[in-house]
This record gives sequence, structure tokens and C-alpha cells, in this order.
Amino acid sequence: MLILLTNDDGIYAEGLLSLEKELRRIAEVILVAPDREQSASSHSLTLTRPLRLHSRGEKRYICDGTPTDCVMLAVHGLLKHKLPDLLISGINHGGNMGEDVTYSGTVAAAIEGSILGIPSLAVSNTDSENLKSFVAAARFIARFVRQVGKFDLPVETFLNINFPRLKNRRYDKYRFTRLGKRVYQDIIIEKTDPRGKNYYWIAGKSTWSRVKGSDFEAVSSGYVSISPLRLDFTDYGAIELMNRQKLRI
Repeated sequence: MLILLTNDDGIYAEGLLSLEKELRRIAEVILVAPDREQSASSHSLTLTRPLRLHSRGEKRYICDGTPTDCVMLAVHGLLKHKLPDLLISGINHGGNMGEDVTYSGTVAAAIEGSILGIPSLAVSNTDSENLKSFVAAARFIARFVRQVGKFDLPVETFLNINFPRLKNRRYDKYRFTRLGKRVYQDIIIEKTDPRGKNYYWIAGKSTWSRVKGSDFEAVSSGYVSISPLRLDFTDYGAIELMNRQKLRI
């Protein structure tokens, strides 16, 4: 098996290194990761400047672009259009659940993989302050990778996996889930600099709605959340409703 590995926290992130170590035990791995943190970069693609790729060991590369750039350079540049058997993005430092998947560079890399026809996983860890949790999460993913073919999922579907806090030595409980719902409050923080000019932080507090069967419900209950997602945003029910109306144009 050939696995393409990337992330949005950068090539030196603990989550990526833990996952790389475990995956190299079971598969051939090509790693292409950003040279710096690219959190919340979403599905950004660099078109206004050239990109640079540098080797950092055997089949290990850093890119001065986004996670999506890394996937594009790996597939179309390094692999010469040969598709890997699997793409894994992560392990992200922090969760990617609910609406957060639309901002996430981690999830965006998996989206790009599915667009290119590669079965893809986005992997995130809510217990990111605990370094032992990354090792346990990486071992879970290595076990999961051996069995993911059982689902026989269409390539348009990718999996978004989130780990809860590590309570024992390993993760062994999981649920298949849907996206949850986060409610934001005070999202803009306004400050004044020494020259009297205003500046702003996008931050603030948020709470989760207790949506039954959601990723957040699973993670908060101590389960690994595995959510099947796809890029098609079309509201098919709305098309049916709209087709019932006759517009006078």
C-alpha cells in the first residue's frame, strides 16, 4: 500500500510524526507537509507565486504552501499522476468537528484527495496537549487502515476522524457519526494599539449543541468519531421544492 501523508500543522508537528512512524510499519509512505502551520487555511490553493519543495529525507518533503498545495504537488509532481492507495491528513492538533470542517486545512487536504480520486482520511485529536494521545491515535489509525476497505465506500466519500481525550493506554471505542453544530459567541475581539488604532482578533467563545449521533456527542462521551463526508453541497430537497414553483422571468 502506498499512503500519501500530509497535515496543516507543519512537518515537525507531533501528530504527523507519530502517524508517520506507525504507518511506515505497515505501508510505503510519501510525506509532503507544509513548512509552517497552516491551520484554518481551508481549501486554499496558491496561484499568485511559485511553490518550492525541499527534501527532508527519503520520501519526505516540505512545501512552502497550503495542505492542498502539498497534495497537488505530491500527486502531479512527485508521483507523476500515479494515485496513492490512500491519503491521510493529520494528526491535527485540535478537533475538527461540525462547521469547523469548512475552515480546516486538515480536512481540505482530504477533500482534495477525494476530488483527485484517492480514498482519503482527515484525522484530528482533541487531546492535543497530551503527547501520549498522539501515539495511541496513530496506532488506532494504523489498525483502521488495514480494515478501511471493508466499507467499500465511493471515492467521493472521505472520512473525518476525531479522537477524544485519552483515558487509558489505547483508543478502542468508536462511533460512526454525523457533523455536529457549534454556536459561536463574541467572535470578534477588538483592541487598540499604542498609536490609538483599532485591530481585531477573530476568536471568542463557543458552545456545542447536543445533536444526537453527532461527532461532538461521540467525542465528549469518550468515543472516536468517524464521520463519512462528501464535497457535494447540493440541497436536493430544495431542488424539488423550487421545481414546484413557476417563476415569471
